[in-house]
Amino acid sequence: WISPSPNMRSFTAAYLYPGVGLLETTNLSVGRGTERPFEWIGAPYIDSRTLALSLNNRKIPGVNFIPVSHTPMGSVHAKKLCGGVQIVVNRRDFEALDGCPPLLVGLEIATALRDLYPDQWQSKNFDRLLVHNKTYQAFLKGATAKELLASWKEEEGIFLKRRTEFLLYPIKE
Repeated sequence: WISPSPNMRSFTAAYLYPGVGLLETTNLSVGRGTERPFEWIGAPYIDSRTLALSLNNRKIPGVNFIPVSHTPMGSVHAKKLCGGVQIVVNRRDFEALDGCPPLLVGLEIATALRDLYPDQWQSKNFDRLLVHNKTYQAFLKGATAKELLASWKEEEGIFLKRRTEFLLYPIKE
């Protein structure tokens, strides 16, 4: 592995980035300033065990959450003790039913934070990287992560069809 960025130190971080990275614009540390950017998330208002239990109870395929506190040395919540979770990927496979889906991981974390810490987690900037108002509004109204993903199916189909003329290499259908 050759790090493409100081905060992309492992393949696991790169794998989780599409989901965990969505949370960067909120008041949540995504691990910048720790040894595990994008593999750990936390904030001073989080109870590590409560969040880990909530996320593990969601039975997200291919991933587990371990309660771990850190004090980030930089970025969000620098030099503050933060409760949080270490994200452990057990299976990386976008196509397998039991593989870890990175976007689902990010959405499950967001919905857990929304539900567990409604007064502390500031989701107002969540749409800054999500950039999909329909999804953001559904999120604000209490939709589950799986409902949010399912709501993309029609638009995803349109995109997949439209992109075919631009692909340089064949893809497995």
